[in-house]
Amino acid sequence: MPYAGEDPPWVEPDAELDALAHAVIGAAIEVHKRLGPGLDEHLYESGLCVEFRLRGIEFARQVIVPVLYKGELIGDRRIDLIVGGRLIVELKAVEALTPLHKAQLHTYLRIMKLKLGLLINFNSIILKDGIKRVINPC
Repeated sequence: MPYAGEDPPWVEPDAELDALAHAVIGAAIEVHKRLGPGLDEHLYESGLCVEFRLRGIEFARQVIVPVLYKGELIGDRRIDLIVGGRLIVELKAVEALTPLHKAQLHTYLRIMKLKLGLLINFNSIILKDGIKRVINPC
C-alpha cells in the first residue's frame, strides 16, 4: 500500500540541504584537522564558527528556541548551531556518541520542524567516525 502522506518518512533531504550538510562536514573536518581531538566542545564550536565565516556559510550560534507542551510554553532550549536556517548542528566532545545524543538531536529537529541535523563528535581520532546524520521523518 503506498504511503498516504505528503512525503514518506524515509525521503532524503533536498539537494540544497544535502549540499549544505556536506559543506558543514567539510568545515568540521578542517577544524578537526587543525585542532585535533581532546579539547572542550566550546573550542570546537568557536573554531567551526570561524571556519563558517571564512567559507561564507550562514549560521546562527547558541540559538534559544521555545519548548511548548500542549501549546503552552514550558521553557526554552539552546541549540549549538543552525546553519542556513535549515540544518541543526549539535556538537559533542565525548568519548563516544550514544543513542541518547541522537535522540536529543531528533527532539531538536522535531521542535524546530526541520528535516536534517548533524551530530558531530570532535573527540574522534578520525572525524568521519564521529559524524551522524539524523533525518526528521515528519
